[in-house]
Amino acid sequence: MSTSTSSKTVLVTGASSGIGEATARRLASLGHSVLVGARRTDRLTALAEELRADGMSVAHRELDVTSLQSVQAFAAAAVREFGRIDVLVNNAGVMPLSPIADLRVAEWEQMIDVNLRGVLYGIAAVLPQMRQQGGGHIVNVSSVSGHRVDPTAAVYSATKFAVAALSEGLRQESQDIRVTVVSPGFTQSELTHRGGSAEAQGAAREAAAQLAIPASAIADAIAFAVQQPAAVDVNELIVRPTAQG
Repeated sequence: MSTSTSSKTVLVTGASSGIGEATARRLASLGHSVLVGARRTDRLTALAEELRADGMSVAHRELDVTSLQSVQAFAAAAVREFGRIDVLVNNAGVMPLSPIADLRVAEWEQMIDVNLRGVLYGIAAVLPQMRQQGGGHIVNVSSVSGHRVDPTAAVYSATKFAVAALSEGLRQESQDIRVTVVSPGFTQSELTHRGGSAEAQGAAREAAAQLAIPASAIADAIAFAVQQPAAVDVNELIVRPTAQG
């Protein structure tokens, strides 16, 4: 299958670790210009300096996806640095698992703010530029939890189901903007290391230790979608470990 080999400007959120970092590495290695964003600027700086030392085109900027102003500034920085925005990878996410009965309302709000509102803010920040250019590609990282619901993951799943619905609506409304949803299964990341109930997060870490695929596997899936010709829109990719039930 033929693929697009032209260099693109790519924005990656949540790029300080996990899938975001792996995606930045993969797309930069393919010759794309990449702007990475996250709250942990020390990690961003190290990543950008490492990739630039290898001759890749990478810039970095502090980013809080729960702030529309921060996301808009991130998009504006990409235009200043590279002149355009071809691809947005909405990757930033949190997953503090717990039973609903625990009533961890602050963590519910955090998941809604990062996993859903952050995706909406990303779309709002780049869509005008993409429309002006006459094209673009928005990649939203969801989860297999956007296709099924498990105990302790109800709120997390709700945000990921919402991302799928939002993505499909955007796809149907767009004639020149490609939209891809990538749904990872158990993947090596730091998602299970913050928040949630100790029992639920421990069970998730144990399962991940047995099953998780490397973040580079998801990065490869994203790269596959990005590299397709402009007329080809890969709408949905589910990538999980072979052994995952």
